[in-house]
Amino acid sequence: MLVYSTSRVFEGQLTKARLEDEGIRVLVKGESEGPYRMGPVHLYVPADHEVQARLVIAAIARGDYAVTEVQEEGEGST
Repeated sequence: MLVYSTSRVFEGQLTKARLEDEGIRVLVKGESEGPYRMGPVHLYVPADHEVQARLVIAAIARGDYAVTEVQEEGEGST
């Protein structure tokens, strides 16, 4: 099932990575190969993961996965 499309290759790759982190297999179509990758990028998931994928994509759009602080290497280590 097609769950996401974008004209930005980097955005498509980040979304794909988040879906895979959630345990969802993703098939990418439309992205050209080579050093100058171009969109559009279309992400497809198995039908039985469509709802979960759309929930993850909605969470991305809301900023639920946004990083607000970057910890310097060595900070917070004991």
